[in-house]
Amino acid sequence: MLLIEALGSALLGLALSGAAVRVLAKRLPSPGVVLVSGVLGALFGAYLTHTALGPGHNNLPAVFVGAVLVSAVVLSLLLRPSAGPARRAPFSLPSQG
Repeated sequence: MLLIEALGSALLGLALSGAAVRVLAKRLPSPGVVLVSGVLGALFGAYLTHTALGPGHNNLPAVFVGAVLVSAVVLSLLLRPSAGPARRAPFSLPSQG
């Protein structure tokens, strides 16, 4: 059962990171970094969820949900700001310099 959780989580992480590379390519670093980060995040999420549920629970959908959530969080940390027009910080005072 643990092998199915690991392989399924890795595939889900790969699919999520592949979709992120396809949709948000301009705001992410190199595709290799994104793909590896997505897979490793999903594997860590599966491990974390499996450990949190305990030894008597073989709940495969819950492990997959945990894997996808942690992978999405890891991928969101890789996002860079969009290259739009420069914005001023809200509530900033003009400098007198």
